[in-house]
This record gives sequence, C-alpha cells and structure tokens, in this order.
Amino acid sequence: MGRRIIICDGVDQARQWARVGTREEEELTWVPRDEESSLRPPGFRILQGGLDVDAIAKLDRQSGEGFAVASDDGPFARAAIQAITKAFPEAPILLLSDALGDDDVPEHTCLRRAGLKTLIRDDIDVEFEHLDNLQRVVEIRDLLGPRERVAVLLQPDPDPDGIACGYALRVILGRKKTTAPLVSFGEVKRPENQALVQALGIEVATISHEELEEFDGIALVDVQPNVFGDEPPARLRSVDVVIDHHPERTGYDSVIKDIRPSYGATATILTEYLRAARIEVGPRLATALLYGIKSDTQLLGRETSQHDMTSFAHLHSSYSPALLRRIERPALPLDGLQALGRALTRAEVKDDIHILVLGRVREDVIPQVADMGLQAEGAEWAIAAGIVGSNLVFSVRNVGYVRAAGDVVRAVVEDLGVGGGHRSMAKGIIPLKAFRKVYERADRETIRKALHDAFVAAIER
Repeated sequence: MGRRIIICDGVDQARQWARVGTREEEELTWVPRDEESSLRPPGFRILQGGLDVDAIAKLDRQSGEGFAVASDDGPFARAAIQAITKAFPEAPILLLSDALGDDDVPEHTCLRRAGLKTLIRDDIDVEFEHLDNLQRVVEIRDLLGPRERVAVLLQPDPDPDGIACGYALRVILGRKKTTAPLVSFGEVKRPENQALVQALGIEVATISHEELEEFDGIALVDVQPNVFGDEPPARLRSVDVVIDHHPERTGYDSVIKDIRPSYGATATILTEYLRAARIEVGPRLATALLYGIKSDTQLLGRETSQHDMTSFAHLHSSYSPALLRRIERPALPLDGLQALGRALTRAEVKDDIHILVLGRVREDVIPQVADMGLQAEGAEWAIAAGIVGSNLVFSVRNVGYVRAAGDVVRAVVEDLGVGGGHRSMAKGIIPLKAFRKVYERADRETIRKALHDAFVAAIER
C-alpha cells in the first residue's frame, strides 16, 4: 500500500494515533469536535469540510492507497465509511475502534476492523498488511466470480506448495472442484505429493493444452506461464491471475499478478489472503498450507521470511498432526529400496558432492533418494540419478547456502536436455541417446563420473 490517509474523530483519537506513532507515508487528518479546532495535535491537519463526500474526494486518493478511520462513535464511523465509499468505491478501509463492532458499521467488501488503544505501531502496520491482502482477495473474487469455470493451473508434477495453494484459492473463491478444478499438464508423481492429495481428498486433473481452452478463467498458483516453455501455449500468454513466490518472469499478460520473491513459499501468500478475509481454516487446509511452507523452506531453514514464520505459526494452531504424518512418510517401493541399497554400496562424498546412481527405477523414487543423500557426512550436494524410460533423470539437493541448484542444473544439462528448479532443489532430464552421444556409454560408473565432473564445473563456473 502506498499513502495511508488517516481520519481521526476528534482530538483524543488523533492524540492516541500520535502516541502509537506515525509513518512518513501517512497523511494525518482529523475532524474537530465542538471547540477542539485550537487543540490541533502535531502533524495533523483539519479535514476541511469534515465527512462531506466532496471533502473526502479532495484527498485525491490514488490507486494502491488506503484509508484508516479512528473513531469510537457509530454515527461518525458510518458517515466516514459511506463518504469514502462514495468518493472512492474501490478504496480499502481500516476501522480502528475500541467500542464498535461489525454490526455498528455498514457492509463493505474491503473493510477491516481492529482496536486502537491496545495496539502498538507494529500491530497497526500488520493491520495495513492485512488490508492490502484483503484488497487483493476482493479483486480476485470480483474478476473470477462471474466466470463459469476457472482452471486453477499448477506446475507439471505439482509440489505440496502448489497443491495447497490451489486448494486454498478454491476455498477463497467459495467454489467446488466442478467449477474450479485443480489442473496440471503433468501427473502428481512424487510419493509425498500423492500422499498429500490422497490424505486431503484433493483431485489434480491432468489435462492437455487444448483442454485448457474449455475454461473461461485461468488462475496460476506457484507457477508462471513461462515455466511451460519460452513459447507457452496461446491460452497462457494472457491469463487472469498469477500468484507466485518465484522470481518474476516476463513474456505474458495477467490481469492480476501477485508475485513475492522475498517469500519462501506461495502458501504463505494464500495464508495471508485467508487471514485477511477472516476465512476459517479447517485442519485439512491448515495441514496442506503448513506442509507447503515446510517443504518449500525446508522447515523454515532456507529462503525464509518473517511472513513465512508468522503464517506457519498461525497454521500450527489448526493443523492435524496425524494427517501431516501420513503425508510426510510415504511408502518407498521395495524395488526402490533395493536400488538404493545397491547404490549405497558404491556411495562416496567427493568434492562435497554425494552421487547415488540407482539404475532403472520408478521416477518418484529418485527425489526421495536425493533427500536422503544430503544426510551423508560432508555432503553439500546430493544427486540421485536413475533411468526412466529412455531418459536419464536426476534430482538435486543442496544445503541452501551454496550456489543455486536450479542454475547449476541448467548449466549441467545445457545442449543435452532440460532442467531447473529452486535454490536448494532441482531436477534434470537428459535423453539417453544424447548422453551416449557424448559419453559413449550409460552404465552406472559412466553416469556417476559424468555427473560429478559436470557438477564440479557448473558449481565453480
């Protein structure tokens, strides 16, 4: 939020605001009562014309700016809210009152109510943050509300953060899976992700690019259109909503775009939406969002902001420990365990890199082994590789304070395959045909040496 326009009811409320503290971006006004005009608090100016609509309009509110009204008087608060709404219909309003309840003020889609005497400066700033998020919720609802069917699009093989966010957005929109299905261009493959959707009873439908044309609304969560290729499908070049925490990409249009790279998880953004809109979060949704934050920040250990920690703490009071255990402990197939056992007999940590070559395995086994591989003593990087169909697939994990895994993987697969990811986790795919063309063979030892040398070069680049 940009400028904050503060309207205080009388000198006592203005002085209370001054005691709490003011910010440079706050424009301080007050409406005197009776003979108070000579008692002007420092920093405040009289709102000439009082709560007249024309007087409010002269405050020249711009897009992105909001109002705060401080009053314990019902008629004053109602008059202020009505005048602001008439002058600026889309303006968000924060009502600070220690005496008034929801029944004392008119209905307003973008209004929050809090006390004043019990708050400190940081609390007021948090309330303004809630107001920002509430405004975004209102905008999303206004945009997608009239649409008959909205596709909530996740990345291929969606992760817990994306799945939880899709679920949360559907709750915020007040829709069911028939009118706001969670969709992806790739199946949910990782065991913990499959466990997540099964435990929560969430369906993620796999669709084609052509099937996306059947929807009259598209919202992307935890992903941006360019992830689907430098030339994304035509339907994705202009979408309705994008909510993400990854660095912003270009090359597409979105009516509403909420991208916060300083956040460790997109689930944090959706949690803030839910809190701002005062939507009750049940155990299933709380568990999904908490696990989304936990998995994307490695239990608040990497790329974590204060927002992530606050949202995690908020969700912690509502989540289901039993449900979380079911999600976090997915079954590893017997053949996967056997492949891991064979790989461990040749395991070594060299140049801080731990490589485990599994042979031919199910794809979902590979990232699980990579997670385990990082626990090896002295390992800053763990790479689990296996053959899936006609491809060499490898998952990468690192300790978080070294070079970004996604950048390293892109360098490793350059001119050979595809890959990318986050700072501490990534994935690469190299067709066996392309691998053999360079290295002649694709046996375990050749794969191990080729990946080791390629990663050393890419890390040091």
